[in-house]
Amino acid sequence: MVGRTLIRGGLVITASDEIHADVLIEDGRIAALAASGTPAAEAWSAERVIDATGKYVIPGGVDAHTHMELPFGGTFASDTFETGTRAAAWGGTTTIVDFAVQSVGHSLREGLDAWHAKAEGNCAIDYAFHMIVSDVNQETLKEMDLLVEEGVTSFKQFMAYPGVFYSDDGQILRAMQRSADNGGLIMMHAENGIAIDVLVEQALARGETDPRYHGEVRKALLEAEATHRAIKLAQVAGAPLYVVHVSAMEAVAELARARDEGLNVFGETCPQYLFLSTDNLAEPDFEGSKYVCSTPLRPKEHQAKLWQGLRTNDLQVVSTDHCPFCFVGQKELGRGDFSKIPNGLPGVENRMDLLHQAVVDGHISRRRWIEIACATPARMFGMYPKKGTIAPGADADVVIYDPHAEQIISAETHHMNVDYSAYEGKRLTGRVETVLSRGELVITEREYTGHAGHGTYTPRSTCQYLN
Repeated sequence: MVGRTLIRGGLVITASDEIHADVLIEDGRIAALAASGTPAAEAWSAERVIDATGKYVIPGGVDAHTHMELPFGGTFASDTFETGTRAAAWGGTTTIVDFAVQSVGHSLREGLDAWHAKAEGNCAIDYAFHMIVSDVNQETLKEMDLLVEEGVTSFKQFMAYPGVFYSDDGQILRAMQRSADNGGLIMMHAENGIAIDVLVEQALARGETDPRYHGEVRKALLEAEATHRAIKLAQVAGAPLYVVHVSAMEAVAELARARDEGLNVFGETCPQYLFLSTDNLAEPDFEGSKYVCSTPLRPKEHQAKLWQGLRTNDLQVVSTDHCPFCFVGQKELGRGDFSKIPNGLPGVENRMDLLHQAVVDGHISRRRWIEIACATPARMFGMYPKKGTIAPGADADVVIYDPHAEQIISAETHHMNVDYSAYEGKRLTGRVETVLSRGELVITEREYTGHAGHGTYTPRSTCQYLN
């Protein structure tokens, strides 16, 4: 293990500052920063010196929404914790928060233990867990308190997927009341699954079986209605709420209204909603199945409202909801019936680059890029300032980013374990060059130098935005 690492000459960008500074790393942590060229910086020496001249030096990304090895629709997400965290590192992400799943009839503890077993010793970068609560009962509610105490401080519920993950309003209210007491944060998949199932049945009866109908039955109004209902239930419970993968402008409006009222309501969106649309779902020859995810892709006009929400802070986080299924043999399960297409897109490797492109395109500022991709997810889920920033004492999760390099996204060159890219052929400006995780080189000048097992489990404190 190298003793000290010195990163010289780069532009250090955090959510709050931009400064030409040298960064000194020792024992896996940021030891100090000093303005480049000053006597303090010039006096430093280290066993390993990285020249970042002309590059950005940014905190490693925090992707707070991934699904490695998730069982879904009779198959499994195609990325393991090993392949998925390696791909994340290639894309400049150094921490993921994945979802452990409670199966109906089983305890939260069984679900959490199963996910620990999948991840332990296999991750290239650090990881933490949220808990999916599929079966709310008195025992589950007690377990929520215990999980918060040991650093699993967020719980996901679903208003969608009846018969699988679905919770009714009474179960949701009970879980929210519990989180109001124990400091946990409820994360909500807000879509009216009961109504959607009716529309799915009717569409299939009309012979509407192609992938594009996935987007048509999962209506924006049913996302907005569920978002509104979740907000009101949280208000009744006196609990905070985090709405995942917001895709519709009508849902953004519900969040904005709640935040204007001073409620502790937060929203996340994902790159697929910012860069893709129902045009992709309508691609011929079943190609549209590659873009089936829930919430679904929306018509292009929704994108402007999502970008606006990110600028005005009505949306605070961009995560990926990375849940890849191969086109061959997995997405194809839904040929002839869109409702059988496994829901999910690959994206853990692309998020930081796509959001940098958004900086280039003028949608967001450089500091906002770091805020929505690194700092806010770390704060939201109780990991800041250990994660999400470059400051003395923080973990040395650092990315050297070349803002001028050009790349074309392609399945041929990506590192995710999936046979297609949702962004195939898209040209981007900006690329990850070198990645350190707790001071260890994981990507070294575009070469993978990490290893499975370097990543460690990270217990979390409660949401750092709550009064």
